[in-house]
Amino acid sequence: MTVTLIVGGGFVGRAVAAHLAATGGNPVLASRRMPTGSDAPWARLDAADPDACARVVDAVRPDRLVLVHGPSDVTWCEADPERAKALHSAAAAHLTAAARGRRTVLISTDNVFDGTRPDNDEHTPTAPANAYGRAKLAAERIVREAPDTTVLRVSLVYGWEPAASPKWLNFFAACAHRLSAGEQVEAPDDQWTTPVHVADVAAVTAAALAPDTPGLLHLGGPDRVSRAEWAETIAQGLGVPRSRVVRVPKAHGRYASRPTHTCLTSTVLDDVLRRHGLRVRGVAEGVRDLLEAAP
Repeated sequence: MTVTLIVGGGFVGRAVAAHLAATGGNPVLASRRMPTGSDAPWARLDAADPDACARVVDAVRPDRLVLVHGPSDVTWCEADPERAKALHSAAAAHLTAAARGRRTVLISTDNVFDGTRPDNDEHTPTAPANAYGRAKLAAERIVREAPDTTVLRVSLVYGWEPAASPKWLNFFAACAHRLSAGEQVEAPDDQWTTPVHVADVAAVTAAALAPDTPGLLHLGGPDRVSRAEWAETIAQGLGVPRSRVVRVPKAHGRYASRPTHTCLTSTVLDDVLRRHGLRVRGVAEGVRDLLEAAP
């Protein structure tokens, strides 16, 4: 059975592990702290420690790796940019060295672009507008120097997370919990994204582990929406007044450091989806599917 080491036990890492387990794989999560809400085997790992990376790879003996390591909190990275870059770079360097040529996928971000364009494909020049984007781009460059690797840039990922999760809940979960509780939600009407359902991210990540995948791949959803429009779609799905969504400029609050356009398009994704029998759902379908399966 194929063993996949997934470095990062957060929201996306757990989803990738669940998808691989459900499709006959053998995933192992590795992170500093034991992940909650996952049945996958777990190994404790400080990815900034080269010896620890070598020990975990030797112990798990993976056939392939998925790197979803953090820190991914944009606000935290902006407060400590040098440490953010050092952590992302160290993990990428140590794991590609320890993996010794094993097939590897790095999950990266749309924040490697400056936000001036409404679409960014694999040929768009990178120009990070924030510290998180600069840290991820540094990790990308390290991974792309290693053999048999793919960098998978992903747009804003969404899905259910418990209301008791930390303050950096993904946008869908934060909106759904607050709107369901009768609260208002402030959402910028001048920050645009191409959101991707977490289950679709997991499926495409699994497909990207195939050795014939391009070295750089963009995964964005088919809909380009502002966060305010997206929040109103969530409100409509919940059957609550759309007026509970308060439109604000992105400069107001936590979205100030986000690029205006965090949107991804692709010149090669359609071919990958076709070869693996996959499709990426739009925002309305994704919201409907999540609300129908509400925990």
